[in-house]
Amino acid sequence: MTPKKTLGEFIIDNQNQFEYSTGELSRLLNAIRLASKAVNHEVNKAGLVDIIGATDQINHSDETQQKLDVFANHAFKRALINRDIVCGFASEEEENFISIPSTNGNNNNNYVVLVDPLDGSSNIDTNVSVGTIFSIYRRLSSNTNAVSVSDFLQKGIQQVAAGYVLYGTSTMLVYTTGHGVNGFTLNPAL
Repeated sequence: MTPKKTLGEFIIDNQNQFEYSTGELSRLLNAIRLASKAVNHEVNKAGLVDIIGATDQINHSDETQQKLDVFANHAFKRALINRDIVCGFASEEEENFISIPSTNGNNNNNYVVLVDPLDGSSNIDTNVSVGTIFSIYRRLSSNTNAVSVSDFLQKGIQQVAAGYVLYGTSTMLVYTTGHGVNGFTLNPAL
């Protein structure tokens, strides 16, 4: 039997398939992996700690934000921004997209990420699976400027990668970079 690869090993082994291979996309996918693990950890505590239920906030879709929505949004935003690998972030939980300058103050990162950090969060109270949905695009705007709305409103065919994370009896991350679809199940013991 062929040993299975971890997500990290798979990303490294396959990064050369990508047209613009610089390691930046690999780091971005690893940031999504990290944020997903953090969200998984909180989702698994639902019912044990005060993480379920609504907040007093309404998101831009006029929906009451759930406590886990806020946590998941923060986890993804922090993982992507702190690693200095994206120039823009858009979330269902944010009113507008966020333009992110590099740590050196320039706008030279190449990717924007669109995410629904915790789709179906209102189902947490009933112990139904929830998930994260993400899409990654290369920026269209010049890296001498901040990102613009056109960087986020691209055609689906221009996606660099897209995927989802399903948090349930097991946690699974599924994604594609245009070379097949790949799925990975979290081993919480590692």
